[in-house]
Parts: sequence; structure tokens; C-alpha cells
Amino acid sequence: MSTTLHTAPRRDFLFYSTGAVGAVATGAAGWPLIDSMNPSADVIALSSIQVDISGLTVGSQLTVEWRGKPVFIRFRTESEIAEAQAEDVSALPDTIARNLNVSDASVAIDANRAVADRPEFLVMIGVCTHLGCVPIGDGAGDFGGWYCPCHGSHYDTSGRIRRGPAPENLHIPKLELSDDSILTLG
Repeated sequence: MSTTLHTAPRRDFLFYSTGAVGAVATGAAGWPLIDSMNPSADVIALSSIQVDISGLTVGSQLTVEWRGKPVFIRFRTESEIAEAQAEDVSALPDTIARNLNVSDASVAIDANRAVADRPEFLVMIGVCTHLGCVPIGDGAGDFGGWYCPCHGSHYDTSGRIRRGPAPENLHIPKLELSDDSILTLG
């Protein structure tokens, strides 16, 4: 009778210790898989970049790569700004600003698309919202902005979709512009 009393606690100890060792072994084996899902060092380095835009002149555009995508930085002319500001937003296919620097529900007026307090600068991710092509710029298309020749999407001087299959305006990344014309993306 005394052997049965000692067997149950020993069996419980062996059961719990085997379970604990198994859990530790599973965690140790699974950690490399979980750790491989973290972003690599080159991706972390590109999460934020700085671009000197002091050399841009009125009417010029600079394209930089950020997070593997082209970003259009346009120094707009006064006529481009006036044209973008005069547009009736309610007539546009997409009335949402698509700007990470303003609230999600902001209307696509030019002031909600241009760089805050600097309406001459427009910064957009240069990827067509239809199928991910790269639109051409410098006054291309029927509305003086950007045109995606792959499927025929036309964007205006504020990067808003005006005609074609693209469902949304060109997106605007999180950005900040310093007083000395250093643009920080990300």
C-alpha cells in the first residue's frame, strides 16, 4: 500500500517536468521562426529618409525611392496650385485626401494634399492606385498632372484621380518639412 502512495506524486512530478521541458524545447525551436518575421536591418534603415529639396526650382520634380517605392516631390507653379485649388472636390471620383498627415476622413481639397503651410510642394507615393504602375509626370495626361500609360489613369496637379480605372487618389506619405528645406519621409 505504501508503494501506491509514492507512485502518484512521482508520476505527477514526471508528468509536469516533462511538460515543462517540452514547452521550453518548443519555444526554443520556434524562436528562430518568430524572429525571422522581424524586419531586416536594411528595411529598418529605410523606414525614414531625409531629402534635401532646396535645389528644386518652380515647375520641377524630384523622384526618390522610399520603402521600395517611388516618391514624387513636385515644386508646383502658381498656375498648377490655382488649378488644383479651383477644382470642385465633389465632382472627383475619390473625395478623400489619402494623406497620412491629416485625418482619415479629410476631403481631397488641395490644402489637404499639399505640404502643410507650403502649398507649392506636393509629395506623393508614385504608384498608381489601379494596379501599382508608375505614372509619368511633368504635366502628363489630360489634367496637367500625372498619367499612367499602362491603363489610362489621369491625375490632376494635386495628384487626385480624375479619369481612368484607378479607384483612389495618389497616396501621400507621412512627412515633415523643416525650415531649411529638408524633407523627412516616414
